[in-house]
Amino acid sequence: MKMNPQKVESTTVDNFKRPSQTKEIWRRFSKSKGAVIGFVLFSIIAIMLLAADFIVPYEAAIKQDFTQQLAAPSREHFFGTDGYGRDAFARLLHGGRTSLSIALLATFSSAVLGSALGAISGYFGGKVDSFIMRSLDIFMSVPDILFTMAVVYALGANFTNLLFALTLAYFTNYVRLVRSQVLNLAEQDYVEAARAGGSGSTRIILSHIIPNAVGVIIVNTTLNVAKIILYESTLSFLGLGMPPPQPEWGLMLSEAREFMRTAPWLMFFPSAAIVITAASINLMGDGLRDALDPHLKS
Repeated sequence: MKMNPQKVESTTVDNFKRPSQTKEIWRRFSKSKGAVIGFVLFSIIAIMLLAADFIVPYEAAIKQDFTQQLAAPSREHFFGTDGYGRDAFARLLHGGRTSLSIALLATFSSAVLGSALGAISGYFGGKVDSFIMRSLDIFMSVPDILFTMAVVYALGANFTNLLFALTLAYFTNYVRLVRSQVLNLAEQDYVEAARAGGSGSTRIILSHIIPNAVGVIIVNTTLNVAKIILYESTLSFLGLGMPPPQPEWGLMLSEAREFMRTAPWLMFFPSAAIVITAASINLMGDGLRDALDPHLKS
């Protein structure tokens, strides 16, 4: 039976273009109480971080005032002050923007790199597949956190190097995930029809295969944001994150260690911010997974 390649191409991404399908995904997502709670919490956090400059100026997060050292939470300083007299609330907001920016950028870059390599590996197979997968084994032979620490320590602790290290640590997840999807999708009738219609490999991968694998990519991306927030905070806690005085949640925890007894609020607020943010993203990821593929629920 002959198939019309143009017709097939127009149907490969129906699940993401049809308004009715989008509404159905949202309906399934909104039925999950956990997903809705996560969405609301993350929305509040994101809005506060985006509006940080309007809520409290950045200068308050780095300005030292030794007459206000370790001040308890008050109307003047909602979350108190740290050992340098800096406003903890200002540092929490602006530090959260740094942490979330690194997490989102690292997740996006690792998703793009890993998805591209996974699609190439699964589609072409043979020596290309073998080379990519054996190279991947090198990266996966070292635990993510140790690999990231080694890269940052070697290159130096700053925004760019931290982003680079986290990208290299997390792109491997996408390579295997997308490769497994492509191995299945490459044998579908619409891909064969596209080949018969004269479409090149690049066009087939970008127009037919990646759009049909985008569901699992989105879910994995959502869940990885939470992981990278925890990893990035851990690196900053160990002194391998953003250099001071720039605020960052993990760095705030590191600086608060010596004041655990005298000023416990300095550890409580950034810890709560990390936990709540990561938990809200995980809840959204679980709900999104079930919404995109209800069969995974069982």
